[in-house]
Amino acid sequence: MPFVPVEPKECGMRACTPVEGHAESLLPSEKKWELVWNDEFDGTSLDESKWNYRLNFWGYPSPAFTKEGVELDGESHMRINLIRKGDNFMSAHLQTAGLTFDNPRDETSKKFWSFGEKDPVKFMHKFGYYEIRCRLPKCDGWHAAFWLQAPGIGSHPDPAVAGVECDIMENYRQHKFGTMICGNGWGGYGKESKWAGHFEFPYEETEDGWHRYGVDWTPTGYTFYVDGKKIGEQNAPECAVSQIEQFILVSTECHGYNRVFKSRGEAGEGIVVGNQGEPVPELFDAVLPDYFEVDYVRVFDEVK
Repeated sequence: MPFVPVEPKECGMRACTPVEGHAESLLPSEKKWELVWNDEFDGTSLDESKWNYRLNFWGYPSPAFTKEGVELDGESHMRINLIRKGDNFMSAHLQTAGLTFDNPRDETSKKFWSFGEKDPVKFMHKFGYYEIRCRLPKCDGWHAAFWLQAPGIGSHPDPAVAGVECDIMENYRQHKFGTMICGNGWGGYGKESKWAGHFEFPYEETEDGWHRYGVDWTPTGYTFYVDGKKIGEQNAPECAVSQIEQFILVSTECHGYNRVFKSRGEAGEGIVVGNQGEPVPELFDAVLPDYFEVDYVRVFDEVK
């Protein structure tokens, strides 16, 4: 089995305070670490020198993504709110760079290249320990995630060069099944897409609702941690390991929207008409306000 789960257990994590006046990190104790990038969400507005808003999904504007609803509480917490407008729902999707395939076509350009302007790169990095401290949404119908992505995933025959989607945490099964998800996929999202078997593990609540999710990404594999416990790993050669810089995503998504539908043209060919879909029934039962709350996002390099 490409993903090797372990019984969640204490595994020698070390608490440290890399940013004075802020919450501790929990880091694998067998290595030495140096903080190389972080956002503690201080202040009253999102630091857009660190984050982009993802607004497009596979080349079309997404009705589920928005710049609205991101707020800082002045106490070093960021909230991504679920927003309802009539019978429509949306929420923000933050990222430190962007997926090239998201960019809509530049219909005004006479040039052959069809991709529009790329999102600016705010931060990309390879290897190290990636950690978030967060509280999850309370309602079903939308989910939160913390993950790593590559701008050109699937664009090269070798996923080590094209990149690997590394899902450090997804909670879309939490409310119905009481489980969380982590794991990797590569090869893009078409016929060559390969998912090594995302590991599903039981959700365990903490006393104050705060959780720490992290991954130790090395040149030979990925080890996943939750609240100071090792829960599984994916390693070469059974699984692809990215050897290129990737970007960070702190995201939410309302379910039912991001589906690319096709209509049939006069000659019978499929014509992509964009992202359509309808909100799932669970969203109409959501009690607002509901939000994904983040205390910090941190990236550490191993000190040799």
